[in-house]
Amino acid sequence: QHKVNISFSSFTGKMSGDGDIGSVMGFSGFGKKARTFDFDAIFEQTRRTAIERSQRVLGEFVLSHGKTKPSDSSSGSDSDSDSDSELIGPPVPPQHAAQEDEDELVGPPLPPGYSGSTAHSDDDDEEEAQDDDDDDNPVKKIPDTHEITLQHGTKTVSALGLDPSGARLVTGGYDYDVRFWDFAGMDQALQAFRSLQPCECHQIKSLQYSITGDVILVVSGNAQAKVLDRDGFNVMECVKGDQYIVDMANTKGHTAMLNCGCWHPKIKEEFMTCSNDGTVRTWDLNSEKKHKSVFKPRSLQGKKVTPTCCTYSRDGKLIAAGCQDGTIQIWDRNLSVHTKFHCRQAHTPGSDTSCLSFSYDGMTLASRGGDDTLKTWDIRNFRKPVNVATGLTNYFSMTDCCFSPDDKLLVTGTSVKKDEGNGKLVFFDRGSFQRVYEIEVTNASVVRCLWHPKLNQIMVGTGNGLAKVYYDPVKSHRGAKLCVVKSQRKEKQAETLTQDYIITPHALPMFREARQRSTRKQLEKDRLDPKKSHKPEPPVSGPGRGGRVAAHGGTLSSFIVKNIALDKTDDSNPREAILRHAKDASENPYWVAPAYTQTQPEPVFAEESEEDEEADKEPEWKKRKI
Repeated sequence: QHKVNISFSSFTGKMSGDGDIGSVMGFSGFGKKARTFDFDAIFEQTRRTAIERSQRVLGEFVLSHGKTKPSDSSSGSDSDSDSDSELIGPPVPPQHAAQEDEDELVGPPLPPGYSGSTAHSDDDDEEEAQDDDDDDNPVKKIPDTHEITLQHGTKTVSALGLDPSGARLVTGGYDYDVRFWDFAGMDQALQAFRSLQPCECHQIKSLQYSITGDVILVVSGNAQAKVLDRDGFNVMECVKGDQYIVDMANTKGHTAMLNCGCWHPKIKEEFMTCSNDGTVRTWDLNSEKKHKSVFKPRSLQGKKVTPTCCTYSRDGKLIAAGCQDGTIQIWDRNLSVHTKFHCRQAHTPGSDTSCLSFSYDGMTLASRGGDDTLKTWDIRNFRKPVNVATGLTNYFSMTDCCFSPDDKLLVTGTSVKKDEGNGKLVFFDRGSFQRVYEIEVTNASVVRCLWHPKLNQIMVGTGNGLAKVYYDPVKSHRGAKLCVVKSQRKEKQAETLTQDYIITPHALPMFREARQRSTRKQLEKDRLDPKKSHKPEPPVSGPGRGGRVAAHGGTLSSFIVKNIALDKTDDSNPREAILRHAKDASENPYWVAPAYTQTQPEPVFAEESEEDEEADKEPEWKKRKI
């Protein structure tokens, strides 16, 4: 190799010496020389840097524990210093100096709270014990110290949805409205920035943001689910199936009222709905003409049953549905024929299972039944429930249950009748299933509950039109904390506009207007002007009076009605009104009377009787209105 290099260098030297050869060959050299590395020098530099850092960390460690830093002179002989310099890696703490020869510790320096440290105080022990208690006790992590109330309406809030980032909340209710709330844009007035009715006169059953947060699934009381974007504009509407086909698998969509719906946790274009037509269907956002697949729950006799709630597992591989006959049926997402797990007597037959929820580890399924129970199931042993809680009143077919972000608690709401107590948010320990905590929300049923893992805030929808948000200033993040710190904006009052002042800088002096100095002074002058301060007469209500015609349309019928309804009230005596020309006709006959003077009998008029006088004296409210 050395010989080749030498000959090669001599060759290049000759070529560089003789420029004519390069010009003849058509090149001037062989390019740049490759960079060389001295690995021994690099290793030595790295070793020295590691030793310096280790000594510096050792000095800080010793100083923090109140021990004197060992001086360089204490290292002893030159042999000791050489042995120290050969040590590669972080230093050994002083308390382990005796074991230094036996086993050398390789790795980062030990933390200050190490159990072997003699300088560890009792206060540190107490603090650590308290932290351990906080970690072990999930109740202390419940964010319920503060709350805000969002007024959705006056009827039941039956749907809640939070986007994955926790920036926007959507609420839907029995009043057909869907309201959009933006935590970052709201102030203390807590007003929704948009309200719409996407499904006309159908109650909203379910609302959920997709995993990307850009679209919202709206499930209502009709047969067609809708997908809206973040601003409420329509993106997709599922097709309606043919209700005259017997086999529901042969129709393109649902034919009866929807009950529930949710997005796939991994695939952003796929969602699922279940309906009273006895099917659970999956859909693709890009193909609205037909469903993706159909799952048909069946009873023990093989008859059609109605699914009341549905959900995906956390990994999206399983589809679970709670049915009206009390069963919980779970399918493999890719195999829609037979169920993978099936529990016949999960809840009381005839009661609507209102919610199914998988835990974050994917092993536990929680079911909220219409039979006032809350149960947890291990899907690996699905024949009997792991835990059961009873006495949880449920009057709604969409009452929620959900797991806490740390997977240690299970939350659900309770229903109450009107003026019979307060609806509660009840927390259960997942392991022991003891009722560890509860929050009295309001004097109405608690229908929806949602515990967002990123915000660590709990959203609650109630039966009296409220959406409450529970949070903790320390343990929660963003969300409701963003809007409670903003002061309420003052409403801008529209001031009275004066006459526009036209600026004409080049106008002649005779046409130039005096420049307005103050709006207030001009308003005061206008107030003194009788023409400008004249209040216009209000519109005529009822029939027209005093030459003014009441407001009517321009058609012939309205003209006739207007003339009929004109005020023709005459307060005079009707007898006198009829006979007001009688005296003049008898004294100065002109037309008819002269022709019949010889044959006309004398007219005899009735005299005023007492009854007429009494009629005139009748009270005002008894008189007939003309």
